[in-house]
Amino acid sequence: MAGHLKIPFDFPQKDFLKKRIIHVLAGDLGGTKTNLALYRARIDGIEIVAETRYHSPDYKSGTDILLKFIQDHQHQRPDRICLGVAGPVFQGRVELTNLSWILDSEEIKKATAIQEVALINDLEATAYGLAALDEGDFLTIHPGQVEIAGNMAILAPGTGLGEGGLYWNGVSYHPFATEGGHTDFSPRNKIDLKLLDFLGKKYEVVSWERVIAGPAIYDIYQFLRDVKKRKEPAWLRDALHKEDPSALISQLAIEEKNEVCIETMQIFVRLIARESSNLVLKLKATGGLFLGGGIPPKISSLLQQNNFYHNFLDCDRMEHLLKKVPVRIILNPKTALLGAAWFGAYGRAE
Repeated sequence: MAGHLKIPFDFPQKDFLKKRIIHVLAGDLGGTKTNLALYRARIDGIEIVAETRYHSPDYKSGTDILLKFIQDHQHQRPDRICLGVAGPVFQGRVELTNLSWILDSEEIKKATAIQEVALINDLEATAYGLAALDEGDFLTIHPGQVEIAGNMAILAPGTGLGEGGLYWNGVSYHPFATEGGHTDFSPRNKIDLKLLDFLGKKYEVVSWERVIAGPAIYDIYQFLRDVKKRKEPAWLRDALHKEDPSALISQLAIEEKNEVCIETMQIFVRLIARESSNLVLKLKATGGLFLGGGIPPKISSLLQQNNFYHNFLDCDRMEHLLKKVPVRIILNPKTALLGAAWFGAYGRAE
């Protein structure tokens, strides 16, 4: 059996559960999907009781989904709620970045009559979720030097782009959220400059989220087709109208069935590598880089090619630092959900 990574976290409520069992309603709320699960928590860990997945845009609010889950699972009422949400959290309130929802912990308390409610950023939840994962939940791109302790970084492209970190204080790790995905895209070469010009006509601000989140794949493809005049076969044009274009393009690139799709994903992977390098250097994340979110596991074969790691190392004068950094893909799609459960059970102040 694979072992845990044994990343040390400071969970202040661990001792609180020595003689208790509590139930935590955990959630991973994003622009496309919402995963909710009820966990039974003891001092030695958590176990799942029930789980349901929802299509986020089908509901008016996250509270509506919570109420539906509680009603559908009346056999066990939660003691606490902890939600990982895609957006910046301020004093228990968050407006989701890629969905027109506003979540407020006080409103959730009133609606559910559950008095212990925590909202944390989805990248914080992903970071806490590392505590629940085994070695088999990761794919290693570069082993680095694991004996070198230090901060860690998480880059998570999906519907949007999440970026977060884990601060190492010499004893344990403390996750924190950032909104680095919304910082300005920085072009490196002539292709990037032309891509920036193309995207600038479509978006008011071209952030990193605009070039390495899921929708960016189709944008890059259109750039190659419309600006670089790459040929689009009729069968592909028809397929792009019938299916999720970004998913289709990435799959055709993996299967090496179309040259434009291959070129699209080469650019996309190169840009993921560049922003990964930026994030590691800014956080001095010698403890490791984790690639999370929905996209990296789906394109893992492309991320394992030299295109990614070569461009990850291609920085100013810090290649020697980057070579020390372990780089892993998080394969477990429930990492943020698990992290919300762990934080809800163990991470909150009494």
